[in-house]
Amino acid sequence: MLNRLFRKKDIGAMLEASSQDNGGLHRNLTATNLVTLGIGAIVGAGIFVITGQAAAEYAGPALTISFAISAVGCVLAGLCYAEFAAMIPVSGSVYAYCYTTMGEFLAWFIGWALVLEYLFACSSVSSAWSGYMLNLLDGWGVHLPPQISQSTFIYLPESGWQWSGSLINFPAVFIVGILTALLMGGIKQSALINNVIVAIKVGVILLFVGFGLSYIDRSNWTPYIPANTGEYGHYGWSGILRGAGIVFYAYLGFDALSTAAQETRNPQRDMPRGILISLGVCAVLYVAVTAVLTGIVHYTSLNVAAPIGVAIDQVPQLSWLSPFIKLGAIAGLSSVILVMMLGQSRIYYSIADDGLLPSFLARVHPVRGVPQRATILAGLATALIAGLFPLQVLNELVSIGTLLAFTIVCLCVIVLRRTRPDLKRPFRVPWVPWLPLIGALICVVQMLSLPWPTWARLIIWTLIGLLIYFFYGIKHSHLNK
Repeated sequence: MLNRLFRKKDIGAMLEASSQDNGGLHRNLTATNLVTLGIGAIVGAGIFVITGQAAAEYAGPALTISFAISAVGCVLAGLCYAEFAAMIPVSGSVYAYCYTTMGEFLAWFIGWALVLEYLFACSSVSSAWSGYMLNLLDGWGVHLPPQISQSTFIYLPESGWQWSGSLINFPAVFIVGILTALLMGGIKQSALINNVIVAIKVGVILLFVGFGLSYIDRSNWTPYIPANTGEYGHYGWSGILRGAGIVFYAYLGFDALSTAAQETRNPQRDMPRGILISLGVCAVLYVAVTAVLTGIVHYTSLNVAAPIGVAIDQVPQLSWLSPFIKLGAIAGLSSVILVMMLGQSRIYYSIADDGLLPSFLARVHPVRGVPQRATILAGLATALIAGLFPLQVLNELVSIGTLLAFTIVCLCVIVLRRTRPDLKRPFRVPWVPWLPLIGALICVVQMLSLPWPTWARLIIWTLIGLLIYFFYGIKHSHLNK
């Protein structure tokens, strides 16, 4: 039994199969597509919501330092992703990397965690998209009844789960349906649509930064690092560190790029570029927006759902920007859902292609080159969860699933460097094992800071995954042949 649990896929066989028929997938993505997909996945609710709340509660104007610290942690994980994506350019992301280094059981474990990450990321962002769209419709005088505009269930810490009185969050289900249909058209069409959306939201962000610079009041930056209140995490350097843990959520999504390695024209060259450039661009955007935001409005006034809207209201001359900000927020969230849905469907496809999930999920459309059934499953599962469950619970599950994936990929780099030093590595993480170890440590510390209920839900999710593996996956694994 132990031999079956830790059997590994042969890297050479994986690469040969990928180079021959590519599993029916089409290699249409360029380096530019990868960068815009990365920006599309990263820039979402974080820049429009988290910046203000984290500045108000934890770091003040020094949240710019928090974003820089958090970016370092993500870059360390990103370097590890880049090495694997260039070396093993197949769909499946960390699942595929783990299968070749640590064996089938651990690969299933991390693959199931990736399903958690992408499924709940899509669902949480769809729920956030619903909130922004409802706000926009309210401004136009269109009011949806609460029975179809809120999640079916709510979670209260003091009393647990309760029915909200709503049937389903219809706007969240609606956007998932639209984007699922777009993904069914093929990776090339999806990338083109994502390019347009990214251009819109980055343009809106640059408008805010460019025009907002003229209205900065430097007194709002004094003191730049507010004095600690006497409680850990509330301002001072401890607040900066806690703020870094909070805004880490804003960088999530770049790892979805690695799921599209098998659909990239030159993955050995373009995957590292796509991951690292998109992370760098987003880090600069986050720091710039935070600086302008805390310069226009005192940080104590930013603990609101729409902090950029508060900044615009502070300066009447910028009122014309308000509808563009709402448009940018909706566009930003749409691209996040699109890329996360893409990643989710490719995870289903990769696991099914190995026999650990039903084989019909690995079937690829002969013309469009899309795993359509895996895409439909991703759409149905996302719509169901987005319509039923509240945003906060979904966010916490996304964070713990992503941090777990980051930790595993950092450790896999170290393991494979020792077990297979002969492999060709077009991109190499420098200073191994120290940089991957630091990246893994940063992720583990942030996981430990999450509340117990989040861990409990991860344990339940893991138990469900174990049942699927031992009752289906281990028997149908292609390695049995």
